[in-house]
Amino acid sequence: MNLKAIVVDDEPLAINVLKNYILQVKELELVTTFSNAMDASSYLRDNEIDIMFLDINMPYLDGLEFLSTLHKKPFVIMTTAHEEHALKSFELEAIDYLVKPISLPRFLKSIDRIIGLKQVACATNSTRKKEKPSIFVKVDKKKLQKVYLDEIMVVESLKDYIRIITPTAKFIIHRTLSSFTDELPSDLFLRIHRSYTIAIDKVSVVEGNSVEIGGMRYTIGRSYLTNAKSRILPNFNAE
Repeated sequence: MNLKAIVVDDEPLAINVLKNYILQVKELELVTTFSNAMDASSYLRDNEIDIMFLDINMPYLDGLEFLSTLHKKPFVIMTTAHEEHALKSFELEAIDYLVKPISLPRFLKSIDRIIGLKQVACATNSTRKKEKPSIFVKVDKKKLQKVYLDEIMVVESLKDYIRIITPTAKFIIHRTLSSFTDELPSDLFLRIHRSYTIAIDKVSVVEGNSVEIGGMRYTIGRSYLTNAKSRILPNFNAE
C-alpha cells in the first residue's frame, strides 16, 4: 500500500520533522509541501492525495477554514501547537489531532489508524466491484425482483408486457420491449426481432434466420438479420 501525503505548514522546522517521520514509514510517500493553505487548495483541485498533514495557524487562510472548504477530503491529520481546536477539527472530519512537538510514536499511531481505514475502504470497494450487475423489476404492484444481468437469456415482448427468461425463472413485467432493451448494456444484449431481445453470449446455435438459446428457437427479423449475425458471429460475411 502506497499512501501519497502532503504537508501544509508555515513552519519550516515543523515540515522537516514530518518529512523525517514520513521517511520512516514505507507505506508513505511525501509528494510535496506547502507553506500556506491557498497553494494547497490549488494543488488539491487537480491532484488526488491520500493524507494531508495540516497546521492550523497559517497566513491568509487558517487550517480549519481551509478544511471547511473541502468537499472531497483526503485523510486529514491536524498538526498544531494548540490543543483547543481539537473538537472543531473532528467536527470537520479530521482523522486525528497531533499536538506539537509531535513524537514519533504518536505519529506512527496516527498512521496505523489511517492504514487500517484505508484497508477497510479498499476491501469494501473490492466487494462492490465483485458484486454481479443486476436490475430490479416490478413483478407486481408491491414486489421488486432482483435479476442478475448475466442470467438473462431472452426478453420477449407480450404487447404491453415483457417476459424475462432466465435459466431458473420467468418474470412478466409491465414494460415495453424497446424501453427495457434501452436499459440493458448494448455490448451484452441485442434486439433481433420486434418481439425478442437476446443475451449475445447465451446463443448456442445460429441457423438461417434463427438462433437457439436454452434449447429454444428464436427467429431473427428480416430487418435485424445482417446486424444480428455480425454481432453474434464477428466473422460473418453478409455476402
